[in-house]
Amino acid sequence: MNLYYQDNNLYLRDYCLIVKSKSDNWLVNGIKITYFESGPDGPAFTDWPSIRGMITLIFCLQGKLLIRNRSLADALELSDNQHNMYFSREAGQKIILTGFPVKWFAVQFPKESFLSIADATDAAVKQFVNQLVSDKPALFSASPLTMNMDLLTGIRAILSCNYPDSLKRMFVFSKAVELLVLQIESLSRSTSRKSTYIKKEYDRERILFARDYLVKHIENPPTLSELSRLAGINEFKLKNGFKEVFNQPVFAWLADFRLETARNELMKKSKTVTEIAFELGYSSPQHFSTAFKRKFGVPPGKMNPGLRNGGG
Repeated sequence: MNLYYQDNNLYLRDYCLIVKSKSDNWLVNGIKITYFESGPDGPAFTDWPSIRGMITLIFCLQGKLLIRNRSLADALELSDNQHNMYFSREAGQKIILTGFPVKWFAVQFPKESFLSIADATDAAVKQFVNQLVSDKPALFSASPLTMNMDLLTGIRAILSCNYPDSLKRMFVFSKAVELLVLQIESLSRSTSRKSTYIKKEYDRERILFARDYLVKHIENPPTLSELSRLAGINEFKLKNGFKEVFNQPVFAWLADFRLETARNELMKKSKTVTEIAFELGYSSPQHFSTAFKRKFGVPPGKMNPGLRNGGG
């Protein structure tokens, strides 16, 4: 375990079980942010020494989590691409890990900070806030919520942030608040929309398989009919179920994922525009540059003035 100070905050980096798992923690303006990942042979559980009386935004990026906390009446279960929020009076919790590899991300707000940000008049958050005011343990959503591209983008932005220390704290703080807003919006959307195409857990698993297959084959993705056959569900259910889960059609989601991935790669300053374009499956650097500028308002070369464009 390695402790160090930066920006007047205490940071902890803990590599345990000989690289079977890794966890990083940041503390910014009283907000604690945790990222955990475990390899294919990682530990079956991990103790998470949290801070007492915090509101926890928890996101399962991959695998499955079962969170046990003495304040909560029932364990909180999350699968790949799901999220939720809870308030606990207890300081620690045990997280049981399955479906390796496992990756999860959490943002924790002090109760006072959360109450100063959240709008108690919003129907989606009113009951949750009422329980906080009464200092009662609370679960934000009775059922796990599904992550959309905006939430994934916010998390990736924090994890890949390479701003100078003078700007990093402001950036991470703003993104933490943004994730809170997006999570509240996610509950509002889920309560106003019923599932039409995804009726069984098997259907959801097949949709997630299709998503993962697209990511793994991003440089040469299959057609919709090929993806349907690979996922083991009919094309109609794939097309409509994917939009129901991710709030976007299949290839619109893939296009956004490509561009967000490209932006993260550009921020790392380790690859040229041409390299990124071809790695992500664009037919040419010019095609990539056009799509990038349409989404972000600037050509990719402008993201890194010091990086040679390589054709971009």
